[in-house]
Amino acid sequence: MSKILFIASSPRGAESLSTKVGQALVERLGAATGATVVRRDLDAEKLPHLDVALIRAQATAPDARSAEQRAALALSDTLVGELMTADVVVIASAMINFAVTSTLKAWIDYVTRAGVTFRYSDDGMPEGLATGKKVYLVEARGGVYSTGPRRAADFQEPYLRHVLGFLGMTDIEAIPVEGIAFGPEAAEKSVTAALARVAAIPVSVAA
Repeated sequence: MSKILFIASSPRGAESLSTKVGQALVERLGAATGATVVRRDLDAEKLPHLDVALIRAQATAPDARSAEQRAALALSDTLVGELMTADVVVIASAMINFAVTSTLKAWIDYVTRAGVTFRYSDDGMPEGLATGKKVYLVEARGGVYSTGPRRAADFQEPYLRHVLGFLGMTDIEAIPVEGIAFGPEAAEKSVTAALARVAAIPVSVAA
């Protein structure tokens, strides 16, 4: 049975439009394919930020890690396991100050592991190990950043595409929910358009 990993990262809770559209996408894919869903709400269950203990544990060879280092890596191991076993990854990302939330950045820090989710070849080139996944980015933005003059200020989608590609995930589709700060009508129009894109996703491609 296939598996969907759903990452929600907005600080707006039940009011989050990225989570709303992301949840609709997950429900569509799950209903159509029978996939199991693992949900990580990074606002409800915040991850501690990186600290020296975790960094040192990651840099230590597995057979040389102390009990304390293994304990420090336990949460990272869980998050990496959820990612590596997923066939589809849905990331609901709110743009905060032109980039991803700090909670989503923390998740990325936990799953970006040398020798586990990526490695370097003998010639120093990186190779992503989290391959064979379809990724959907549901991106909520107050303004419009996919086109027009604000595009150069979008440090959300380019960053996500780069770091996910670094980990081996290159089959990425973005679903923007833009202009939501322009008033209720604009927000409703953007959500409606995003939900229409969700409904049009071919199931054979999605899963």
